[in-house]
Amino acid sequence: MEEYVKGNYKRTIFQSDQGFTIGLLKVQEASDACKNYIGKTLPFTGYFLDLNEVDTYKMKGKLVVHKKYGEQFEVETYEKVLPEEKDAIITFLSSGIFKGIGKKKAESIVKILGKNTLKIILEAPSDLILIEGVNEKLARQLHNTLLKYEESYEIMLSLTEKGFSMKDATTIYSKYKEKTLSILEEDMYTFFYQIKDMTFQKIDLIARKEGYEKTDKRRVKASIIYILRELSFTSGNTYSYREEIVSYLPKVLGEIPQQEIVDDAIRELITSFELMVVKDKYYLQSLYDDECYIASRFRLLAHQEKDHYALENWLEALQKEENLSYNDEQKKAILEAINQNVLVITGGPGTGKTTIIETIVKLYQSFFQYSSKELEEKLVLLAPTGRAAKRMSEKTGMKASTIHRFLKWNKETDTFSINEYFKSEARFVIVDEASMIDVSLMASLLRGLSVQCKIVLVGDQDQLPSVGPGNLLKDIISSSVIETISLKKLYRQGEDSNIIAFAHGIKSGEFDSQYLNVGEDLIFDEVLMQQISDEVSDFAKDFTKYDSFQVLVPTYKTICGIDALNVKLQEIFNPPEHTKKEILIGDTLYREGDKVIQLINMPDENVYNGDLGFIRQIHAGKKKEITIDFDGNLVKYTPSSFHKFKSAWAISVHKAQGSEFDVVVLPITSLYRNMLYRKLFYTAVTRSKKMLVLIGEKIAIQKAIQNTQQIERKTMLEEFLKNGINS
Repeated sequence: MEEYVKGNYKRTIFQSDQGFTIGLLKVQEASDACKNYIGKTLPFTGYFLDLNEVDTYKMKGKLVVHKKYGEQFEVETYEKVLPEEKDAIITFLSSGIFKGIGKKKAESIVKILGKNTLKIILEAPSDLILIEGVNEKLARQLHNTLLKYEESYEIMLSLTEKGFSMKDATTIYSKYKEKTLSILEEDMYTFFYQIKDMTFQKIDLIARKEGYEKTDKRRVKASIIYILRELSFTSGNTYSYREEIVSYLPKVLGEIPQQEIVDDAIRELITSFELMVVKDKYYLQSLYDDECYIASRFRLLAHQEKDHYALENWLEALQKEENLSYNDEQKKAILEAINQNVLVITGGPGTGKTTIIETIVKLYQSFFQYSSKELEEKLVLLAPTGRAAKRMSEKTGMKASTIHRFLKWNKETDTFSINEYFKSEARFVIVDEASMIDVSLMASLLRGLSVQCKIVLVGDQDQLPSVGPGNLLKDIISSSVIETISLKKLYRQGEDSNIIAFAHGIKSGEFDSQYLNVGEDLIFDEVLMQQISDEVSDFAKDFTKYDSFQVLVPTYKTICGIDALNVKLQEIFNPPEHTKKEILIGDTLYREGDKVIQLINMPDENVYNGDLGFIRQIHAGKKKEITIDFDGNLVKYTPSSFHKFKSAWAISVHKAQGSEFDVVVLPITSLYRNMLYRKLFYTAVTRSKKMLVLIGEKIAIQKAIQNTQQIERKTMLEEFLKNGINS
């Protein structure tokens, strides 16, 4: 028997922007599973458009037990039940929903129309005029209000009947209101274009059931946008060529479309501002706008008159005070950071980038005589990842933040509260690990900053580019429009010298084996590919004492891939014990004490993509729950969010970008094939601070260093920076 509860909504405990609600219901009627709650208040959860204390609601779903909050009703669908008894109708009409109707007037209406009052208001409103005190205007107003009141639920019902979940239906109606059904009838792919998390596959499945033909122009249009999004976010390109898009269309559509349909689809997408074509380059409109905005803002800053503060003596005094000595490159970077409107500081490991950030902060504060509070109001330290921000904060002693957190990202709507309309009051922003920032995030940051705000971008242009579209740091430096200071002289020496020297050799395309096995900081263990997995495990046993130890791997598959190594490393670092609870998620067995990596930003929990943590507690019973410790920040995960983390004894080089570890073990084999290229190998090597262990084949190292043929990203930012947008 289907479980349900029927009653009156009492209050909301929590509600997200997307409509997810935790509330209380005073139960009047219920199925057997919930009958003990009749006459009592029952907590409920689910997605709701709106709720009020007047209506009666029938909620269908199931009664569940939450570990912390106890029994609650998990709502799958719900409907509003219009009042039937006379007293209930009087209460409803006089509730305030209907303007101009008080209790007295409501009583006189119900006295004459009886139990059919609401039906008459909807179907024959002219009959109301016969009632004393009700004129034509009031009758029409009553009819329209009740009609609108009913409309939302009818629309929601229509959406769910077509195959949308209650969550999706709530999201759609919240955005489009009374226009929802016309959009649904005209072109339901509009939901895919305009609503986050409304995937092409989800809409396409419903559209096909509704009778859309394979090459329906509406479907072709959506397929073009879908293909462009996939190409941009898998390749990092900001644009594609027509032939690329057309080659994928038959795979998505299941049929080859006529050229005339494709041409019409492209024209309509341009007209509706979903697509931008610049010469022969096909852009998602949003990515084109982002590249243009970045170019415009940086060109404006670069061509503005810079400041000429006399900072040399202040820097000399600071050097003496801190007992530091800077080379000419570093001095120039520090001074220009405060004088220039926008500056790029780039350099490899050991060139002093982090120390320079620390000194810029101190010089800025001392020169302008800012208090600590004033400094935090004026100067902001940012990084694309939580770990990089934490490093900045530890080095400078000043608060640092992820860019998403600074811009007040709303995960539900994928929007930023700090934007072009509500700008930050910061006057100086320093962004570390700038090579990791994609064009969309940089454009959002610039939109949230005043044009009077100075910007310093710090990063290593030889590291991997961002995961998202664009090649920001490389394009900016290559354009020569923005003042760029390249740090070449090694600043960090001592125990790191072999790793740093080896890294700089990689950058130059040279494999110099003289740095291998001459000290304890750089070890090369040459073994056959079939021995690599066991050898990584053997080395790992020696490093269990290190808190900051990480195995980095370029790929997930093969016998030496991330997935296989994680299984072996789990047995070393976290073997099974009768006291440790376990849970199987997909094909992966997790146990208490396991190291995991966050895959998706969760700003409400202060956890971000790439953060590393340890599983502290597992509840594997009826109500599954996992608690993960991210440096003292305990975050709870339920089955709906288990996909947001993954085992992390071994992680990808891409995920490690922006992080540093005391010890890095790096397997390297010809099995990795197309993942053997210089920029990725260089990024992996430079993650190590104290010790680097290379395990594998010398020929694979040579191939990685010599291979500079990784696919170059297609972007126009460099061109826009050089020549302007209308060039």
